[in-house]
Amino acid sequence: MLNILAQAATEAGEMVEGLKAIGAGLGYGLAAIGPGVGIGTVVGNAISSMARQPESAGMVRTTMFLGIAFTEALALIGFVVFILLLP
Repeated sequence: MLNILAQAATEAGEMVEGLKAIGAGLGYGLAAIGPGVGIGTVVGNAISSMARQPESAGMVRTTMFLGIAFTEALALIGFVVFILLLP
């Protein structure tokens, strides 16, 4: 009887660890949606403005890369947070 209880407790612990991993993966996936949409918006608007005013392409390109870097930083922060929450 004790053997069965010990085995059930071990399996429950393994299940909790597995659910933590699944939750962390889903959490990071959801955290990556926002920066993905943000980068798409930044690049799309930059291309539109370069097409309308080609003479300002240099300044727009620089600003676009800064926007991409800040938006990508959000994805990296989300990744680090969910890795830290995993254990």
